[in-house]
Amino acid sequence: MEQEKRFYTLIVFSENFAGLLNQVTAVFTRRQVNIESLNVSASSIKGVHKYTITCWSTEEQIQVITKQIEKRIDVLQAHYFTDDEIFIQEVALYKLATPKVLENPDISKAVRQHGAQIVEVNPTYTVVSKKGMTDDIMSLYFALNEYKCVLQYVRSGRIAITKSCTEYLDEFLEERRRAYEDLQNKE
Repeated sequence: MEQEKRFYTLIVFSENFAGLLNQVTAVFTRRQVNIESLNVSASSIKGVHKYTITCWSTEEQIQVITKQIEKRIDVLQAHYFTDDEIFIQEVALYKLATPKVLENPDISKAVRQHGAQIVEVNPTYTVVSKKGMTDDIMSLYFALNEYKCVLQYVRSGRIAITKSCTEYLDEFLEERRRAYEDLQNKE
């Protein structure tokens, strides 16, 4: 019986070395798992980067992918999560035609009803920003698109933090520090 695919978020911590992103994405390619979103940024620890990767996968596949990514020499740690185990956000920008926004007050009303912000207005275009979950962001897009005023639209990849009080990486680094000190004390 084939396992059902679920939406997973994989969080990877690594040192910041060129070429590692290619190695990480190659693991997904070899397993024929499509990456839905990918966000890479500096973490709260100097010299350590955090990759947030989303995909549809079976639990068996995501376990194998996670283990293969952790085997990379520059990867410190990798974990996978379901949506109920993490806090997540995305950001979207919508560029709207200002003349249409000005002639139809329902457009501004839709922006307010969706909790979005107008961040730039000029005679040509109006930029709206919305943060939240994918469904909320897409809901605003569909509402604005009905008015045929959307000139451009972009959505970020997911960013995520765990619901745990401490970062898993902090615990991992503390264990490594203690092991190193124990080794030094034995010498």
